[in-house]
Amino acid sequence: MALLDQGFNPIVLDDLSTGSSKFLPAGVKLVIGDVGDQKLLTDIILENGIETILHFAGKLIVADSVRDPLTYYFDNTVKTHSLLQAAIDNGVQNFVFSSTAAVYGRSEVGLVDEEEPLLPMSPYGRSKLMSEEIIRDVSAAYRINYAILRYFNVAGADPQLRYGQTLRDPTNLIGVALAACAKQDKHIEIFGDDYPTHDGTCIRDFIHVADLADAHLVALRHLHENGGSVLLNCGYGRGYSVKEVLETVESVTGTTLKKKIAKRRVGDPVALISESKKLRALDWRPRFDHLRTIIEHAYRWEQQMSSAK
Repeated sequence: MALLDQGFNPIVLDDLSTGSSKFLPAGVKLVIGDVGDQKLLTDIILENGIETILHFAGKLIVADSVRDPLTYYFDNTVKTHSLLQAAIDNGVQNFVFSSTAAVYGRSEVGLVDEEEPLLPMSPYGRSKLMSEEIIRDVSAAYRINYAILRYFNVAGADPQLRYGQTLRDPTNLIGVALAACAKQDKHIEIFGDDYPTHDGTCIRDFIHVADLADAHLVALRHLHENGGSVLLNCGYGRGYSVKEVLETVESVTGTTLKKKIAKRRVGDPVALISESKKLRALDWRPRFDHLRTIIEHAYRWEQQMSSAK
């Protein structure tokens, strides 16, 4: 939607394993298929004169990656290799990659910038880091520029309620909390309350999905203006603990959540807060940098989805 709003003409390739075509904006071409299918990729690139690829496909649940690492390495890393091969073989000029703050594996409170040591704590984070390294090596060997965007915790929904979370079983904290609010007999688990933070729970930097979309537009403009390859953190530089997020969800929804303390999860760092000076230097101006606003937009979307059933 953000691409359309800025006059781009996107073509979507999706296997619809988690998405739905009903949310595709009118007039946008959809090709149903696998991002690892090089013949299909070649056909799409050549038939449509593709100059830039934005790669969002992959798996993203940390706990699942610990249980099933091979699937994550295949879907997140091997298929990125296939996509890059098709891009190089068919003259694509720019490649935008959806990466993650999980590549840092940070375990203490503080801001992380793009130069921090990379010590991912899960197969998910390592699969994304491997993909980043492949992209950088390919860029050095061939004529293709990249923008790697390391997402922090994405949440919220389109302020105009055109898009939002659609998974039946959400995995991000805000989505899980809102789902628990809708089912008032359901507990929400807090995975560890003994971390070295002010309230014992993990701290994360939450970014509104609309501001993240704007970050991609900024990166695209930079590449199209021959600005060269870039690596960018996507977050606000402000962290909230799990308990603070749940308290805000309760305030927005008027619901009291039933909370249960569970064991720490493997792969969860204490805190991840973004230093985003590089992105801001490209004239990124976030519009929804407020936890309550993020939750309010997500809640309004959930209400709209519920009323439509």
